Amino acid sequence: MADNRIDRKFFVFLGLLLLLGMVMLISASGPIAYQKFGDPYWYVRHQLFYGLLPGVVLFFLMSHVDYRALRRLARPFFYFSVLLLLLVFVPGIGADWGTSHSWINLAGFSFQPAELVKLSLLLFLADRFGDLDPDDLRDPHLGLMPFMLSLGLVSVLIVLQPDLGSLIAIASLAGLTFMLAGAPWSHLAGLASSGVLALWILIKIKPYRANRLMSFLHPELDPQGIGYHINQAYLAIGSGGLLGLGLGHSRQKYMYLPEVIGDSIFAVMAEELGFVVMTAVIILLVLFLLRLIVLARRAPDRFGRLLVGGISCWVFAQVMLNVGSMIGLFPMTGLPLPFMSYGGTALIVMLASMGIVANVSRQVEDRPRRGTKSQLRT
Repeated sequence: MADNRIDRKFFVFLGLLLLLGMVMLISASGPIAYQKFGDPYWYVRHQLFYGLLPGVVLFFLMSHVDYRALRRLARPFFYFSVLLLLLVFVPGIGADWGTSHSWINLAGFSFQPAELVKLSLLLFLADRFGDLDPDDLRDPHLGLMPFMLSLGLVSVLIVLQPDLGSLIAIASLAGLTFMLAGAPWSHLAGLASSGVLALWILIKIKPYRANRLMSFLHPELDPQGIGYHINQAYLAIGSGGLLGLGLGHSRQKYMYLPEVIGDSIFAVMAEELGFVVMTAVIILLVLFLLRLIVLARRAPDRFGRLLVGGISCWVFAQVMLNVGSMIGLFPMTGLPLPFMSYGGTALIVMLASMGIVANVSRQVEDRPRRGTKSQLRT
């Protein structure tokens, strides 16, 4: 029987990650905030009032809304998020961020529709496959075609922005969710091959993407150009050593390391906290992911299992891609580190997703049924 309380371990792990994120943002954002606004706490206040607080409100709201009721909103929510992706191309509404035209600015408030798409696509897929078993998914008309159409629509709009980092994250979480639903391996292999082909085409269209993709292999060949970001990340992580330089004592955050409050915040953390503490941070992230998997396996129905399982894939993909890019395992993608990087839209949507997990956790059984083994793929 469920006890109608949010899972304690999940709640504690989430709280620790949010606390760590705010502490590190205070440390990492000071120099750049002072340079741009004359206020070392500008980014912290902005994250607090336009990210954390609205996100916490949504977290508790979603934790009290029966997740099964979301199935009625899954398709309208997905279509609405696609509409928002189209609005970024409308003059006067769409806004640029660097080389990407991926933001909407209305009445002084800006947000990134691609972050909302991560949740809406996940809800759409969980609803679409929630009533199908793995045998049903062998029929391409029931599984593969709806998956390709929904992901393809979103992918085209994001490529046009262009926002390759968001595209990789969305494709990863969608593919992993499709796998959890029980898609045949032949379909998954075909999708993976199609993804590689699409990436090759994107590189042929814009050759600079190949330079960015390969710079992580040989950043020393252009240390002041395409390899600058990863080289500075290496310097930050390496100078942290075992015990770090101390909280607030990063050198790279003083305008040397790009995106110190965004996708590079992991490097700042490693520089200040050192290898020992960062190992503990990685363990915390792993424990959090494992708890999400446990809650997914214990969800009362297939829709809940796919929903929480997909959210765990989302967190896993972004953590892997962000941390991997900072230590040279993957190319730079520009993806934020969940719960820690600056970004109001990302934090709000992620906390809303965690609210859905919290609601599922209220309804899970206290322990797996004796004699049965819950599986995500069934």
